[in-house]
This record gives sequence, structure tokens and C-alpha cells, in this order.
Amino acid sequence: MRKIIHIDMDAFFASVEQRDNPSLRGKPVVVGGNPESRGVVAAASYEARAYGIHSAMPCAQAYRKCAQTIFVRPRFEAYKQVSKQISTIFLQYTDIIEPLSLDEAYLDVTNNKTGQTSATKIAEQIRQDIYQLTKLTASAGVSYNKFLAKTASDINKPDGIKVILPEKGEAFVACLAIGQFYGVGKVTEKKMQQLGIYTGLELKEKSLEFLKQHFNSAAGYFYNIARGIDERPVKGDRSPRKSLSNETTFARDSDDIEELSNYLRQLATEITVDLKEQQLKGKTITLKVKYDNFQLVTRCQTFQQAIDDYQQIYTICKKLLLNTDAGLRKVRLLGIGISSFELRGSSMAEQMELDFG
Repeated sequence: MRKIIHIDMDAFFASVEQRDNPSLRGKPVVVGGNPESRGVVAAASYEARAYGIHSAMPCAQAYRKCAQTIFVRPRFEAYKQVSKQISTIFLQYTDIIEPLSLDEAYLDVTNNKTGQTSATKIAEQIRQDIYQLTKLTASAGVSYNKFLAKTASDINKPDGIKVILPEKGEAFVACLAIGQFYGVGKVTEKKMQQLGIYTGLELKEKSLEFLKQHFNSAAGYFYNIARGIDERPVKGDRSPRKSLSNETTFARDSDDIEELSNYLRQLATEITVDLKEQQLKGKTITLKVKYDNFQLVTRCQTFQQAIDDYQQIYTICKKLLLNTDAGLRKVRLLGIGISSFELRGSSMAEQMELDFG
């Protein structure tokens, strides 16, 4: 039986800005572009979220929702540095760490470095360590698989913890509204409700054949999680990277090309930060698109000369996106990957410039 923790920083980018600038505390803050431009929300403080502002929303729309919002340009190097600090804390407890982004990760603490048998106590100590080192809060989910740990970390946000014990897993899922399932977007939620599925219990009552009929390749996933089953291991491989990637699953599925382009800008920004930090360039750019029916497609392009430039990466991915059914079909996830690396010469270590309007 695995013991898995999912750590998720609370409103990470915005919280860093509020920490570093006390005048922003308690106010609606958006990290992103200028509200008069075509910039996009990279992150929103909880005060801003109360007005319905969320990441990847056009900044102009965020301003219309709350004119008192304070817009701050992103400082990705600062966020990357804090993320490194958090990673050093994780490594004090386990080497089996699967980062999902700068602000969240899975940890397998089944056999940990402290000898502590309680994953809950480890999660609480990690949250304390993070706050003591960074003065930022983190939420945690603790359970016996990744799906439940990830789902649990959202339950008591911000600055909270939720534990789902093995004997409680199936009952927890049974009471969960379908919209609370990690991996179920708005379109899938609506489709399930049309089929009479509103809770985990009602999902569990459906046969695998029924789910295959209506959800194709996603049927097995839904069938298992309705029973609290997720056999995916935490990927803790620390061997040298052969690729860098980042992806995001949307709060709601989208067929709006402009909105999808905004997500691509954010993903391209984060990939560029990683490349610069690791002194790498890549020749192959891969775009990952998952539609609302969980069908996954990829598009890639390889170049003779390796690149690490934000504008190039974004432009390439935008062209690849237009070579998919995005815009015609709802999309639930986008990802960008870069591979075929070569080390970047120190003489070319120019400062990254990002266009946030």
C-alpha cells in the first residue's frame, strides 16, 4: 500500500508577489499582462478569485470583473527560485518526487528518509517547513494513490490538509460530486449528468461496457477511480533529462482559439524558464492536445538549429495548434515539450525577454 502526498502551493505566483510586496496583501492581485493589452492572467490571488478571475483569462476581462485588481508583471525567475527551495525540502523526506509544475508535486513517502510511518505527519511537517523557509502556505492531500491525493489537496484550500485513508477511499469517492473529480472537465461533467451520473456512487454503478460506449478510451480510468483505484506510480526518476515538458488541464474545456493561445503563452513561458535555468536548447518542439473525450494527439516539428527562445517556441506551438481540431472540438488539456537537447554556450546566456503586453 503506497503512501502518497500531493503538495500544492496556494495561489503561488500571486502569493510570492504579496509576500515580497506587503502593500499587495489582502488585495486582489493578478500576475500577468497589462489590462489594456492582449495579456493573459498567469495567476490570481484568492482575493481576485473571489471575483471570478482565474488563470489564462484575458487580463482585460479580469479588469472588467474587478476594476480594483492590481496587475503585476510576472517574475518567473523569482518563482523558480522559490520552487527550488521547496524542492530541497521535499528531498529531506524522499527521493521519489514527481513535479507537476513549479508549485505542485507528488511525493511517495512509503519508504521515506525520516523513518516516519505516518504520511500525514510528514505532510504536516513539510507544510511547516515550507512556511518557515518561504513564508508561503501550501495545501496537501494524503492518500494511497495519486488520484485521491491530488483530489484531496483541493478540499481544504488554502493552507489546509485532507487525508483519505485506504479504508475510506471508496466511500470518499462515492460521495464526491462528479465535477470535483480530478480529470473531469465541464463538458464531461455535463455529459455524465445527462447520463444520470452526478456522484462517484452513480459512476460506480455503471458497467465498464456502458462507460466504453459513452467515454471510449477514458472508460477504464473512470471505472477504476469510481472504486478508488489508481495504480500509477510516482515518477521519481532523477536521471538526466531527455526532454522538458509542461502541461495544464483546464478548469473547463475550451474551443476558443484565443483562450487556448493564452494557455500556450503561459506554457511556453515556463518551458523557456526551464531551458534558460538548465542552460539547454532543443531541436524538437512537441505540442500535446487532449480533447474533451480524452483522445490525445501530438504534433511536433524538428529544426536543424536548437532553440530556447520564448517567441519562437510560442509561435511554433501556435502553428502546431492550428494543425489540430482545436477550435472545432473542445480541448481539456494542452502541453508543450522540447527535446533533442544541446548545451547552450555561456556566451549566449542572454536575458530572457517575455511579451506580456
